[in-house]
Amino acid sequence: MIRLQNVSKTYFTPGNRGGVEALKPVDLHVPKGQIHGVIGLSGAGKSTLIRCVNLLERPTTGSVTVDGQELTGLSGDALNQARHRMGMIFQHFNLLTSRNVFDNVALPLELMGIKKAEISERITPLLELVGLADKTRYFPAQLSGGQKQRVAIARALASRPRVLLCDEATSALDPHTTGAILELLQDINHQLGLTILLITHEMEVVKTICHRVSLISGGELVEEADVGDFFTAPGTRLGRDFLNDFLELEPPRTLIERLEEAPGTHTHPVVRLAFSGDTVSTPLISRLARECGVDVSILQAKVESIQDRTLGLMIAELMGDADDTRRAIDYLETHDLKVEVLGHVQRDA
Repeated sequence: MIRLQNVSKTYFTPGNRGGVEALKPVDLHVPKGQIHGVIGLSGAGKSTLIRCVNLLERPTTGSVTVDGQELTGLSGDALNQARHRMGMIFQHFNLLTSRNVFDNVALPLELMGIKKAEISERITPLLELVGLADKTRYFPAQLSGGQKQRVAIARALASRPRVLLCDEATSALDPHTTGAILELLQDINHQLGLTILLITHEMEVVKTICHRVSLISGGELVEEADVGDFFTAPGTRLGRDFLNDFLELEPPRTLIERLEEAPGTHTHPVVRLAFSGDTVSTPLISRLARECGVDVSILQAKVESIQDRTLGLMIAELMGDADDTRRAIDYLETHDLKVEVLGHVQRDA
């Protein structure tokens, strides 16, 4: 449904001949009906990427294809017609304060030249879909942040798009309202079969509704995976950092200060373990202690539900001699766990 091939964006300014490369050559494919998240830190290139999809920013290189139509060769009326098939919602709603809810949603249809009778036929079910049927004549100043975003979603759907682009759509909302908006986006995805591409810096958003996720850093897509795989075993250091920040699972500061990168004669390893699937409920730690002759000190542990998966995470010290702890790590790795050695600490005398 959405395909970016070798898409990049460089901004040129006076006095800067080389320009600023905001987006490096990117390839991305979002199949029909999928919710795909793009996550990254501020300034990573997320907004540039999504604005290249509907050519609010025209790519410096590459091609953009949406619903089988190549967009980068279009301009003028042809491009505007293509944009009607792509809805977009923003962080700050962008509602017209002088228009009520109905008229805000009607605006794109008016610009398309749709007749008033048809506008009413389209908008009434949309306002029911987003839960604002009783707020038709309210003005933006009378609405909460979540209600304003619902108006923006209805407006984005008014032209009956095939694709919905979300640019930090929940960043200005409180956690409770964010949950309600994410549930609405899921309903829209299920009921309308809408393909959704969203950018966010919030891991909770990705965890809750996305099927796949791409991680962007420095204008480059550095990792892409199914959401369950990303949360279970991210493939990059940046992915692990995002996951650890989200799960708030880090060794105690006093232990971090004692960690040594290389094992010594009198040290033992500190490991981060990620369990998924059946391994979450398997008593591996007690078996490990019995079979490998090590003591296990659990420093932190938690269990998370990631859509249809269960993820268990643990930080532990494996206490024993070098042979025993090496055998313990081998044992864990053979039981379908993600094992990361964080460092080594001195054994107590």
